[in-house]
Amino acid sequence: MTIELTKEVRADAIASLQKYFEKNMEEPIGNIAAGALLGFFLEEIGPVIYNQAVADVQERLRQRVEELEYEVHEEEFQYWRKYEAKPRK
Repeated sequence: MTIELTKEVRADAIASLQKYFEKNMEEPIGNIAAGALLGFFLEEIGPVIYNQAVADVQERLRQRVEELEYEVHEEEFQYWRKYEAKPRK
């Protein structure tokens, strides 16, 4: 699955990469180079992050499904028990 970014998000990501290079590297990076680096990250590293996020969501959903038994479980055949529990006069 290809990770696609909106135009606005891509522009913000490129600006962030440029700012990172400006603050932390010896040389700044241009717009085209930052865009190419972003493309590399999305294609090469993005799927790893995406797959981990999917695995995290699957685990959370599995936990929630297991909790359903306790959250929404109803005891069966309770009608007569309510009468049996009351002492008779």
